[in-house]
Amino acid sequence: MRAVLGLLFLTKNKKRTLEESVLLIQQGDRSLLNEMIDSYKPFIAKNVSSVCKRYIFETDDEFSIGLIAFNEAIEKYSPAQGNSLLRFAEVIIKRRVIDYIRKQSKNQHVSIDLTYSTLEEESAGMVIVNELSLEDFKKKSDEEQRKEEIIQFIQLLSSFDLSFSDLIENSPKHIDARENAILIAKVLVEKKELKDFLFEKKRLPIKQLEKLVDVSRKTIERNRKYIIAIALILSSEFVYLNDYLKGVLET
Repeated sequence: MRAVLGLLFLTKNKKRTLEESVLLIQQGDRSLLNEMIDSYKPFIAKNVSSVCKRYIFETDDEFSIGLIAFNEAIEKYSPAQGNSLLRFAEVIIKRRVIDYIRKQSKNQHVSIDLTYSTLEEESAGMVIVNELSLEDFKKKSDEEQRKEEIIQFIQLLSSFDLSFSDLIENSPKHIDARENAILIAKVLVEKKELKDFLFEKKRLPIKQLEKLVDVSRKTIERNRKYIIAIALILSSEFVYLNDYLKGVLET
């Protein structure tokens, strides 16, 4: 589906990959940026609609949020992150729309009317309106986003030859040990050269980390799988998984 949505853009730029086009945009090619955004409007609308649970028009505020988010994804994208541009953009778009809905809900405190209609129903003057309370909507949206994040995280772990069972088996048993492992992962992702090493080599730069943290090499090696997993979460746009870690990182 993503390949179909971007077919026009790729046809016009068939000598370049999507990622190569992004690099040119990041270097200042504004006309190429406008061309890419215009070509991927269906992709943007599809992902905004999946969050809002209704058809999205280009005149909708949510669509504007999606456009801004797609532009943000282009600016921030790096192949070293381990995801394709479209997967990265999908996460950014959904995250920004969720943030927008939450902000609006705080200001309005009203229920949301989600309207679905087909061409046949419109011609007959029929519109199906599914009224959900804001609380139910947010709950459903959060659950779906959380499930999607977990699926993406499992896929990312797999590229590092890790699984969820590995994390369960190798998770530090004591709270202070887990906190130290998370802080080590935070140091890792904040150092570009170490983060690049992780994604390129698919392993921890233990020797370099040992010089930056007050933890023994043996401890780093023992918690290697857990540290890698946390680093992957911190390096990606995982809304809910990052929220889970936020409390520890702010202490």
